Amino acid sequence: MLRLWKKTEAAEPPTPGPFGRFYLQELINSGGMADIWLATDAKHKSYALRRMHERLRFNLSARRRFNRGAEILAKIQDHAGIIGYVEHGKIEGQLYLLMEYVEASNLKELYSRHDPVLLENVAQILIDMAVGLEHMHENGFMHLDFKPENVLVTRNAGVRLVDFDLAQPIPEKPKKMPGKNPGTPAYMAPEQLLGEPVSHRADIFAYGVAAYELLTNQKPFPGETPGEILNKQVDRSNFVAPRQYNADMPANLEKVILRCLENEPDCRYPFIGVMVRELKSALYV
Repeated sequence: MLRLWKKTEAAEPPTPGPFGRFYLQELINSGGMADIWLATDAKHKSYALRRMHERLRFNLSARRRFNRGAEILAKIQDHAGIIGYVEHGKIEGQLYLLMEYVEASNLKELYSRHDPVLLENVAQILIDMAVGLEHMHENGFMHLDFKPENVLVTRNAGVRLVDFDLAQPIPEKPKKMPGKNPGTPAYMAPEQLLGEPVSHRADIFAYGVAAYELLTNQKPFPGETPGEILNKQVDRSNFVAPRQYNADMPANLEKVILRCLENEPDCRYPFIGVMVRELKSALYV
């Protein structure tokens, strides 16, 4: 969602204008690290240009994260379920990432407004976002910030995964992540919230949370703080199975989601490809 700028903020709202050889036409989105613009070049071709906030210019950690996300996207982007990569670099000291431009809304926006695109294509969207994540894993990377806001859906129900700033190479065995514990707590696996070693199975847990929420309009482990969410994950006495919210859900689909949401990583799917096969079977695809 677009950030709301308050009059009391010192920073000025970003405004359209030239940026190197591009022209920033319209602000599409604004996050903690960067703005995303609809940009055009001299030939009037449209792109999505992600530009790091000026205030982070000298933040070495943020710069490394931005560049790492761009480099990973460059390696995995040759897939229909991943946003297309064009180039990345810096202009006048500001880091940028140039991507394909698609007219799309993120998954959270779609289900919050009960968009017909979602309602009519929910089974295919569930499959396509799993297949996009599978492609990423097969190329050796885990997303580590998989959530509805990072899944774009076009008007014809095409899916694109975005935002790879937190992505990491998949380790041979679970590995403790360096630095703080970034991510979105509601979609983080218990091992992430505890700061324990993680593997690609954290993405499988996050997929389960997103699928549960998409099909029920509820979070499986509601909470206002990471601690509250973790407590709900560990103590499942009040856990509500998804078919209790949505009786139309096939029983085999619920089974897939519940396996994704297992507390112990070893109890989840060993590989997302296995989950994709069972998902397709549950959805009669």
